Amino acid sequence: MSFLDQIPLNIALLAALTLGLAPFFPEPHIWEKLKMLLAGDLVRPLDWFDFALHGVPWLILLAKLGRMALKG
Repeated sequence: MSFLDQIPLNIALLAALTLGLAPFFPEPHIWEKLKMLLAGDLVRPLDWFDFALHGVPWLILLAKLGRMALKG
């Protein structure tokens, strides 16, 4: 978990807001992929790769915030 401690919070937030949401129009890409996942339409390997690419920054940010909350 020291990996999370080495990432500055502002960098994790910036990554989530840029890579995690891009492209922004007509809707954020991660939102589109989440809707596809819930509808059962996320079937192509490229879609899964795209989902992971846009989802990892959000997972890192949430893990970092959770770790910061637990450390107090």
